[in-house]
Amino acid sequence: MTILVTGATGFVGSAVARRLLADGAAVRVLARAGSDRSNIADLDVQVAEGDLTDGASLAGAVTGCEAVFHVAADYRLWALNPDEIYHANVDGTRTLMLAALEAGVPRIVYTSSVATLGLNRDGRPADEETAVTLDDMIGPYKRSKYLAEEEVRRLVDERGLPAVIVNPSTPIGPRDIKPTPTGRMIRDAVAGRMPAYVDTGLNIVHVDDVAEGHLLAYRTGEVGQRYILGSENLSLSEILAEIAGLMGRKPPRIKLPHGLIMPIAHVAETWARLTRGSEPMVTPDAVRMARKWMYFSTSKAEAALGYRPRPARDAIADAVAWFRERAI
Repeated sequence: MTILVTGATGFVGSAVARRLLADGAAVRVLARAGSDRSNIADLDVQVAEGDLTDGASLAGAVTGCEAVFHVAADYRLWALNPDEIYHANVDGTRTLMLAALEAGVPRIVYTSSVATLGLNRDGRPADEETAVTLDDMIGPYKRSKYLAEEEVRRLVDERGLPAVIVNPSTPIGPRDIKPTPTGRMIRDAVAGRMPAYVDTGLNIVHVDDVAEGHLLAYRTGEVGQRYILGSENLSLSEILAEIAGLMGRKPPRIKLPHGLIMPIAHVAETWARLTRGSEPMVTPDAVRMARKWMYFSTSKAEAALGYRPRPARDAIADAVAWFRERAI
């Protein structure tokens, strides 16, 4: 049985590929020419060179597969050209799903995100049914993932796409080579570069538990349904305190108001656009997101899939150990 995994050179995708290999599957991975393949260097996988923006390569990659795990995404909270994010996440997802339909792939697991879900104003953990609209999405990444998930759901309803949807929360752990936005936060906290914090909250989950959730969704998930793959809800101050304890130092005590950071974010973003530089240290969209407490419930995945994630502190410890090993 051959299973295609997109995004396997990245953080979540490589964890999914490893879990499938451990389950005895033959894994084919989609990888761009010239991409960093260090995350799959030690894996016995077949590599299909291609890109989400190249329909012909996707058609070739899905040929002969009994399942597709579409994990790849352009995960940037800021881009000089936001159209790149939409092109990869929305158009690429649509093209891959249509290619899988054409090839007769009988089972698909689509990796969405809790970014597409609604949030409760009172801070209660949200679930798969919490009301949300496109207007609630902040920034091109969230908007693109919302639209991509809508495309998958539309194809399920209209074309019978055999897709199950999973919505990881905030994965952390080993092999975050890029790193992701959350990985950058942990890396900076480990290095002592976060003397202050803002008042926000996240649902933290170990990347290997997210991979396990993908396998469970593949085995028993219901087509067209979505399942939150998370673990514990923690405030940012609690996350930083856990990291500080592991590093043997005191946690940051300065809590910065969002209103103080917003002008700095506007200046940083303007400078990045004027200089056509890299992603700013902080952006207005990031500040807007931080105003929300992104807490979620995994009750549906636990009841329907048998999903059992480990405690968040274990995920934090593994992430800290990995970044320390890389001598940041």
